[in-house]
Amino acid sequence: MFTKLKYGALAAVLVVGAFSTATVQADAISDFYKGKTLTLVFGYGVGGTYGKYSLTLAEFLSKHIPGKPKIVAQSMPGAGGLKATNWAYNIMAKDGTGLFMPPDSLVISQLLRPKKVRYDATKFTWLGTVIQSNSVIALRTDAGISKVSDLKSKQVIMASTGKGSQTFLIPQLVNGVYGAKFKIVMGYKGSRGSQHAMELGEAQGVSLTWLAWKTGKPHWFEKGFAKPIVQNGFKKEPDLAHVPMLVDLVKNEDHKKIVNFMATLSPIGRGLAVPPGVPAARIAALRAAFEETVADPAFIAAAKKRRLRVNAASGAEIQKIVTSSMDVPANVIKLAQKMIMGK
Repeated sequence: MFTKLKYGALAAVLVVGAFSTATVQADAISDFYKGKTLTLVFGYGVGGTYGKYSLTLAEFLSKHIPGKPKIVAQSMPGAGGLKATNWAYNIMAKDGTGLFMPPDSLVISQLLRPKKVRYDATKFTWLGTVIQSNSVIALRTDAGISKVSDLKSKQVIMASTGKGSQTFLIPQLVNGVYGAKFKIVMGYKGSRGSQHAMELGEAQGVSLTWLAWKTGKPHWFEKGFAKPIVQNGFKKEPDLAHVPMLVDLVKNEDHKKIVNFMATLSPIGRGLAVPPGVPAARIAALRAAFEETVADPAFIAAAKKRRLRVNAASGAEIQKIVTSSMDVPANVIKLAQKMIMGK
C-alpha cells in the first residue's frame, strides 16, 4: 500500500513538473514575441499571389502567435525570387522574427543553378504552405496554337520575370523534353507584369500557377482571350481535366525524371519558412500558429474575398517534399542543367 502511494505521488509530481515546464516555455515564447515586429519577406511584387498571401498571412498569423507580435510584409523582387531567397538564408534575423515566403522554384534553382544560389533548401525550416497549385502555361487564343502538339512547329513568345522563376523554367522545360519552340523574353516585373505583356501583345503566353491565373485573370478564360495548353504538377487541377499533364507527353525516362522533380513547383510556393538557426521552441510555436491560421474561418473568408484559395499542408509535409526532391541522380541533374539552363 505504501509502495503504490509512493509511486502515485511520484507520477503526480512528474505530471505537475511537465505541466510547469510547458507553461514556462509558453510564457517564454509569449514574453519573447510580445511587443516585437516580425518581417515577412517575399520575392515578388505586391500585386501577385505571393504578395496577396503574404499580406493576408501578416494580418492573421500574428493573432495566433503567443504574445501577438505585429507582422509587416515586405516585397523584395529580383531574379524570379532568387534575390530574396539568398537574402533570407544569409541575412534575415535567425531569432524567429524573420519569416520568408520561398519561391516555388526553391529546390529547382538549387539543382539547376548551384553557382547562383547562396542557400541550402533543406536547411530552411518550413512552417507550412497555404496552397498547392500546378504550373500552367496559358496562351492567347490568337497565338495559333489549337492543340499542344502545335507547340512543336510554331514559335510562341513567352514573358518571364527571370531565370529563377517558373515563367522561365517551365517553358524551357517544355522546349527540352517535348520539343516546343517557346521564345522567352525576360525582365518583366512579377506575374502582373508578365500578364500585362501578354495583354498588350508583347508576349503570347506566360507560365504561372493555376492559382495565379484564376486569381488574376479568370475572365480571360471565361471570355476566350486565353486558354491553358499544358500543366505540370503531381496531379491534374480539378477544373483542368482536359489539359494534358506534361509528364504524360514525355516518352524518355530521364526526361520524365526531370519533369517530376520540376513538379515540386506545385506544393512549395506560397508557404512560410524560417532560415537556419531559429530556436526549436520558437519554430514549434510558429508552426502551431501557422496551422491555426490556415484553419481559422476568418482567414479562409479573407482569402476567399481576395480570390485566393486555401489548400494547406503542414510544415513537416513540405519539409519532407523538399528533402526528397533534392535526392536526384547526378546524371539527371546534368541533363536538366543543359536542357533548361543551356549549360
